[in-house]
Amino acid sequence: MPSPVGKLTLVASDRGLAAVLWEDDDPKRVRLGTLQENAEHPVLVEAERQLRDYFEGRLEKFSLEVDFEGTEFQKQVWAALLTIPFGETRSYAQVAEQIGNPNAVRAVGAANGRNPISIITPCHRVIGSNGKLTGFAGGMEAKAFLLKLEARELSLE
Repeated sequence: MPSPVGKLTLVASDRGLAAVLWEDDDPKRVRLGTLQENAEHPVLVEAERQLRDYFEGRLEKFSLEVDFEGTEFQKQVWAALLTIPFGETRSYAQVAEQIGNPNAVRAVGAANGRNPISIITPCHRVIGSNGKLTGFAGGMEAKAFLLKLEARELSLE
């Protein structure tokens, strides 16, 4: 789907949304099995609708079933990301603390970087402890754009 942050590729399984991939995504970042195109898949149709509403400022909380493929630790981190409210940020250290593993800051960063369901699972809301933007699969411009959109610092209308 086209978006203000570039072309996004949506991937679904029978259990829910499995991935939101960036236009220039590293193919090794998210491992997916064999894919079959189906633009009419109900999960994909709903995900695209909700993403459009998000980009147009009409949606602050996604309500989609997600189907994470990853290690138990990664799934724990990704579940924590889902609790970060719209328009707010957390540091990697805060996420590590939240999952009960305060010494796992680097591992949280690695799991954040492998988040397969970008935007909807808001890894863009995780920043450095010093308040600076840090790595992002969609690129730093996209991360800054998403944070400004959520802070209502820009309008797409």
